[in-house]
Parts: sequence; structure tokens; C-alpha cells
Amino acid sequence: MIKDYMAIFNLGENENDIRSLTTNRPIASIPFASRYRVIDFMLSNIVNSGIKNVGIFSPSNSRSLVDHVGTGKPWDLNRKNDGMFIFHHGLDDLVNHDSKLLKNNMEYIYRSKNDSVIISSSYMVCNIDIADLIDSHEQSGCDITVAYKHSENANIDFQNCYTLAVDKTNNKVTGAGKNIGFTKSADVCMEIFVMKKELFVDFLYKSATNSTKGTLYNVIFGEINNFNVNAYEFTGYLACINSIKSYYEASMDMLDFNLRNELFMAGNRPIYTKIKDEHPTLYVDGCKVCNSLIADGCIIKGKVNNSLLARYVTVENDVELDNCIILQNCTIKAGSKLSNVIIDKNATIEPGTELKGSTQYPLVVEKRNFMNGF
Repeated sequence: MIKDYMAIFNLGENENDIRSLTTNRPIASIPFASRYRVIDFMLSNIVNSGIKNVGIFSPSNSRSLVDHVGTGKPWDLNRKNDGMFIFHHGLDDLVNHDSKLLKNNMEYIYRSKNDSVIISSSYMVCNIDIADLIDSHEQSGCDITVAYKHSENANIDFQNCYTLAVDKTNNKVTGAGKNIGFTKSADVCMEIFVMKKELFVDFLYKSATNSTKGTLYNVIFGEINNFNVNAYEFTGYLACINSIKSYYEASMDMLDFNLRNELFMAGNRPIYTKIKDEHPTLYVDGCKVCNSLIADGCIIKGKVNNSLLARYVTVENDVELDNCIILQNCTIKAGSKLSNVIIDKNATIEPGTELKGSTQYPLVVEKRNFMNGF
């Protein structure tokens, strides 16, 4: 029964290759697809299954995450019973900070009336049927179920993600490793686990009391041969936002109508986000917009092509944007020409500026800090 399950979001995610976007925020709250955040997808997957008890464990830099998820109202998690709970602490210096953070908040886990738990990261962007995953777990009779996606482009995609050795005959996981781009074919771990709560607690204590084992996931995979582990294959769209390159490519995927529909419309499972009732975007006479996603509150006077614009972006006259991602509250001043560029929040691009990256190495303009100059 779904009511017997709680969800744990483990946000101790590897940010080494995406630091220019996570200086002041976790990966979970990076803007995505113009008006969403990365965490919206897994959080929506969880609530679409009927789970109402959600704990979010974030190691640090949680202000933007707390601001976004709030009380959990967009996901119907602002409840008297169960609901959304956020835990965070500055534990960046610890190798196994994710398990330490979880262990330090064990009261929440113990007080939960749920018998089973789903553990998930936030940076796997997909629309997965969690109820079907739970059903697969219960039908299998296994100790653990883990979701995976088979990739024939693993030498390019899903770098540094966990991979699984799967016995396809009986859908059992027999081992795990890391994707270092050595082979094209791989079964990529989606970092979604289902297990009994008492087993989860046992993994937590083993991880937190033995620093040589590292993260919680390392502990689970290190003991994988001691348990019956069911493999659940996911066949839909999946992107892992763990690098600038993967973020840029996944964002550009959203300009493809079919991929966008697959992510947002799969199985009548909507993706929820924080609602901001702002005025619609103003398209001034003479502007040209082609194949782009543009959120509300923008002012468009120049040319926008194959680009994604978040809220409150101003594109002035004679500006040309090609294959760009412009985040919230940015101003691109007159005569600027930008190609393959990611601009973080609150930035102003001065008149006549020319910036050019590439699809492999997009140029990143980091977030403006309002404390500069004060």
C-alpha cells in the first residue's frame, strides 16, 4: 500500500562539474525549462504516486530551495499530518556528509508511521510512475528495488553516474560501479531505491560510523551482494543534471516538442512547481522569436532563437540570442549577440557585448551577487 511509504530526498549530490551554477544553491533548485526547478520532477513523481510524507535533506546552501518549495503547497504537502519536512546543515567538509545529515535527524525517520521508504536524489529529471515501481518491488519480494535506465550512449551521457550490473533473466542487480565513459552500453542507476525503513536505518548507521565507506549509496552498493535486489527498468526520457554540459543538453532537449511532451505529459502525471502569478510576456513589434521557451514577465524586443528564458528577462533592441539559457531577472542590452551561453540570475549584459560558447562547452555567466559594492 502506498500509504505505508515515506520519501527521502538525499541532496548530497556531486556538484564538482556544475559549480558555476551551484555556488549559492544546490542542484535541486537550479532553474530548468524556463519556469521549473530541478527538484520539481522527482518531487512531482513522488506525490503523483500518492505519498504524502516527504523529507528533504540538503547539506548546505538551502535558502533558494526553501524559498522554492516553501510549505509544499504546490505539491499538496502543506498538511497537518505528514507533509513536507526540510533538513539542512553546513556539512560540506565531511566525506560522508549525506549520511551524517540523515543520521543527525533520525527522530523524523523514527517518528514516521510508515514502514517503507523511497530514497531518491533530485538531479534525475524524468517522469516515472513511482506507484508502478512500488508494485514491482512488492511483487518481487526482494529486500531492495532500484530503478535504472539502459543507455547506448553511456560514453557520452550520464558521466560519473552509478551503473548497475543487471541479470536481465530475473531482473536482479548483481553489482554496481561508476560510469567513466569507457563503454557505450550501460544500465544507469537512477538513484531511486525502495526498501523497508529498518533496512534504510541500518545502512545509515553503517555509513555514518565508517567514514571509509563514504556516501550512503556507496554503503548500499557495497553490500548489494548480501541482499536480493530487484531491478526496475525505466524506458522514458531521463537526464542527469550533474554537469554544465548535461544541464545545457537537457535544457535544449526541452525545445524538442516530443521530448518535452514525454517529460511533462507522460501517463497523465503532471509536473508541479511554485506558482507565480505574473503579467504575461510582452512581445514588442519587430521582435523575432523562433523555437524557444519563454516564461512570463519578460520583455522581448530583439531576436530569440532556440533559447530558454526564465521570468523577468529583458531582451532589448538589436539583441540576438541563439541556443542560450537566460535565467531569472537578467537584462540583455541593445546590440548584444550571444550564442551557446548560460546566464545565471540577476546579470546585466552591457550594450554591444558578444559572447560565444559551443554546444560541448557552453559559456557560463555566473549569478550576480547583490552584496557586491555594498
